[in-house]
Amino acid sequence: MNQEQLPTAENFNQGVVREFRANGGVVGGMFAGVPLALLTTAGAKTGRPRTNPAVQLRDGDRILVFASNAGQANNPGWYHNLLANPQVTLEIGEGGTVRTYATRAVPLEGEERDKFYGLQAELDPAFHAYQAGTARRIPVVALYPLDLAADPARSRAIGEQLARHHNDLRRELGALRTEIENLLSGRPRSPGTEPALAALRQEMFGHCLTFCDNLQLHHIREDGAFTAFESRFPRLTPAVDKLRQEHRVVTEALARLRTLAENAATAAGATEIAELRDELALLTAGLEDHFAYEEAQLVPVLDASGE
Repeated sequence: MNQEQLPTAENFNQGVVREFRANGGVVGGMFAGVPLALLTTAGAKTGRPRTNPAVQLRDGDRILVFASNAGQANNPGWYHNLLANPQVTLEIGEGGTVRTYATRAVPLEGEERDKFYGLQAELDPAFHAYQAGTARRIPVVALYPLDLAADPARSRAIGEQLARHHNDLRRELGALRTEIENLLSGRPRSPGTEPALAALRQEMFGHCLTFCDNLQLHHIREDGAFTAFESRFPRLTPAVDKLRQEHRVVTEALARLRTLAENAATAAGATEIAELRDELALLTAGLEDHFAYEEAQLVPVLDASGE
């Protein structure tokens, strides 16, 4: 299945995603009894987070997923995305709940690919039909969860990366707020300049969506990394629980922000732009508190463990 094919396919995939998350990783209908996982990748062209279901097979500590696309001629969009950026957030049902992991994607090659595709086809004969129905060699991808115990030096790098991403998001948000203030204070007044105003609004809209996508992807990836933090540093669990809850609050705020940005991009008056400005001000205050707490609670522990 490919989220980027047709609206009907996208709607179907998102229905599966909602059911998976609501039911602890269990899906009914045509997927009843099928071991599924959710993969969130960054769009290869857009950078936007994309979440798709895929059939999974456990192999020790790693998870194998199959880019079958139901035997269609092209590989699914998520496969192209992970080739461009192998950082994949994995959601999988475990013990009646959905667990989230930060993983690194590695396509299997040669005999190893053939071995595990053959095993999957034995478990589910539909995979024989998928391969028979397409000229492409259906990829098999191994997802390796982040393991800080196995790679202690990785902890320090993650702490540095976390602070760097926060600073990048701070700069993006500051630039967006400045752009909106300039639009409000310097908007063309004469009828002849309305096309210029419309172009500026559309540019602002694009920048706002980019910021929303970047922040959402950052938090999705953090949610996966938090699982590794808790496993390696159990004392971080209370802080991680608080941060996860704040991520859910930010997700709701981003949904409001997207709606306001769309209104501001198309409306004739400045009222909608002012509403967007005010919502961004609230988000900025909440994010700064969130970032500061996260940096204070997590970064020192990650830095110390990497020494």
